[in-house]
Amino acid sequence: MGVRARSPVVMFMINVLVGLFSAVMAGAAAWQPLAPGMDLKVLVVNAPGSVAESRITVVRIDPDLWELEFVGISRTGDAVGQTAREWCRKHQLTAAINAGMFATDFKTHIGYLRFQDQVHSGHVNDYQSVAAFDPKDDKKLPRFRIFDLDSLGVGMQAILDDYASVVQNLRLIKRPGTNRWGQQPKKWSEAALGEDSAGRILFIFSRSPFSMHDLNKELLASGIGIVAAQHLEGGPEAQLYLHVGEVELEMFGSYETSFKEDDGNVVAWPVPNVLGIRPRSSGGN
Repeated sequence: MGVRARSPVVMFMINVLVGLFSAVMAGAAAWQPLAPGMDLKVLVVNAPGSVAESRITVVRIDPDLWELEFVGISRTGDAVGQTAREWCRKHQLTAAINAGMFATDFKTHIGYLRFQDQVHSGHVNDYQSVAAFDPKDDKKLPRFRIFDLDSLGVGMQAILDDYASVVQNLRLIKRPGTNRWGQQPKKWSEAALGEDSAGRILFIFSRSPFSMHDLNKELLASGIGIVAAQHLEGGPEAQLYLHVGEVELEMFGSYETSFKEDDGNVVAWPVPNVLGIRPRSSGGN
């Protein structure tokens, strides 16, 4: 849902070491380490989009070293939303991406959302993708997992029994790597949440607009090992912010069919909810 932008910011604000800057801008094939358990990769796509640079940015995060956290108006009591950058600075998060689409009250997550056993949206809709974290037994369960509700033996209640934090969103890729979108003319800038074959968290962002069918094709063919993914937000509201060490990156979308059909957006829009990460205090133990 759209909200009004607040103040100008730099569209892509990147302060990096010379070597990393060159690799990112060139779309280097190798993952670029940012911190223990966190890597960055810029995918140069096979079928370029018609608007903006045809690159997809992926941040890969080891959940044994980094905690995933929901932050939003329903939790903090803020009167209005913030940009991903502002949410990070206010709550000492290393990186943040949209938590998902939100309702016309500019607050409520569309779909079920629970964080650390506190329910922020109790409505289970027909979206088939559920990201779960904060396992109740982290010795037996993965710290992060994207579930498909239509898979045999998977149900929302079983997920809730096993995990304290659950976020339901529209599915992009079904485990173990099936493109669930047919081709369509609609396209948009995209923020997405993914999981790779090693159980790592993927923050995915593309300013260049794609149909979700084409975006999924690019991700599945990229070699990043993606096995599941869910849509978080599209168009101008889509955003990704990261600040670790000497690297600071702010990215946000623009194009959305039938809403803003151009690449002219130059500000990050406030959003009510984000998923952020911070270093795990236990160091993975």
